[in-house]
Amino acid sequence: MKNSNCVVKLAVLLMMVLVPAFCLAGDLDAFKGEKQGLKISGGTAHIPVMEEAAKRIMSFNPDIQITIAGGGSGAGIKQVGEGLVDIGNSGRKATDEEIAKYGLVTHMWAIDGVAPVVNPKNKVKALSKEQLQDIYAGKITGWKDLGGEDRAINIYTRDESSGTREVFWEKALNKGEISGKANVVASNGAMKSGVANDPYAIGYMSVGYLDESVAPVVLDTVTPSIATVKSGEYKVSRGLYSNTKGEAAGLVKAFIDYLSSPEGRKIVMEKGFIPAD
Repeated sequence: MKNSNCVVKLAVLLMMVLVPAFCLAGDLDAFKGEKQGLKISGGTAHIPVMEEAAKRIMSFNPDIQITIAGGGSGAGIKQVGEGLVDIGNSGRKATDEEIAKYGLVTHMWAIDGVAPVVNPKNKVKALSKEQLQDIYAGKITGWKDLGGEDRAINIYTRDESSGTREVFWEKALNKGEISGKANVVASNGAMKSGVANDPYAIGYMSVGYLDESVAPVVLDTVTPSIATVKSGEYKVSRGLYSNTKGEAAGLVKAFIDYLSSPEGRKIVMEKGFIPAD
């Protein structure tokens, strides 16, 4: 009887080990026998998902080499359109003009929110949209006017090619002015670092990048989070896209399909985003 129990326990343990491996291999089967390289660039919000997907694919098939670079949504669209990369990521949908100019096909695989953020030491952690717009326009210049310390507000923003910036400007700032005195940073990671190291900063970043080093600002009584983006309560949100020049084929198609596979959707959720339906 003892031996029988041991056999059953061993069988269960083997199933626990082998079933996840089998499922993972099933999602990665499309990469069998491939010996190509894949170049990806563009939106920085995408990078954690891209890197994790690439790591799993290259572990499954070491003959595949995947390189990933940032540069922002505008750079991703331009570079894929000019044939410099295989996939150009963007945190906004390519415009009709870009699609026509480059012959792009867009693939949306996740939904993301863009949250205003401050340093955790800042007492001001809730704003109205009107207050946020006035801060970015340079009309409100001190934290004291908002119930905080008697210190100047240091504004952080992204460059004009950023998809994160476009969504924030359109949906949080209602296409209002952004002060010329704002500090311009190059990525979500740089934004997080800037705000985390400046007690008087305000910036904005992908909800997927939020951690304890920054504090999301409650906007019109709604806290930016995965849950509120998913429910539709938090409106400052956007799709995450991977763009190809023409229809995706071969390794490019396999990579994009993997992002929407069960394993890919799990990666998307683990990195703080919502898988697209």
